[in-house]
Amino acid sequence: MIDMEGITRVYDTGKIQVEALRGIDLTIQEGEFIAIMGPSGSGKSTLMHLIGCLDTPTAGRYTLDGEKVETLTDNQLAEIRNRKVGFVFQSFNLMPYATAYENVELPLIFAGIPGAGRKQRVTSLLARVGLADRMDHKPGELSGGQQQRVAIARSLVNQPRIILADEPTGNLDSASGEEIMSLFMELWQQGNTIIMITHDPNISDWCNKIVHLKDGLIENGEMH
Repeated sequence: MIDMEGITRVYDTGKIQVEALRGIDLTIQEGEFIAIMGPSGSGKSTLMHLIGCLDTPTAGRYTLDGEKVETLTDNQLAEIRNRKVGFVFQSFNLMPYATAYENVELPLIFAGIPGAGRKQRVTSLLARVGLADRMDHKPGELSGGQQQRVAIARSLVNQPRIILADEPTGNLDSASGEEIMSLFMELWQQGNTIIMITHDPNISDWCNKIVHLKDGLIENGEMH
């Protein structure tokens, strides 16, 4: 599903060039549950942005589900993000004045899905993440774990092939983190491909494959 070869990403700050990634070779099969680990500054978030088509490589080849990413236009990249990738962030990234229902519905509105189809999909997803009785609550009325459940439901609403999660339990207490990881495990067992950025060994223990990054290079990978 994901095939990267010789991927580099250089940021030009004007005075200096920063090599965030220095030649990444990475293959991810459909249905894998992968942790990408490494210290701060190792290139984890840069790699996630490239995998999720939020950014493009400076050099190298990236094929996502048969499409050569480095040849695509900005509009084509946006379409891939909307169709194939669901994002979950450490800070939830919910709209504070919108209800849980409205936060999950928004990607469907952007995708042009009619109202009746939106309602069925949003309500079933919020029920699936255990929030059927919290649909009308705004983020400020929800716990951190509940907010992350809303974010996970939103990431699934366009039925993506891949879920990218960046430190998804980083702002949660350990009990809420366990609940969120159990939810990711369920999603994986139902066939989703999940790629998780983390520095926490307790989180990576849930995954079936771990990729270690250091100084913009893959140090090693291991299977669980």
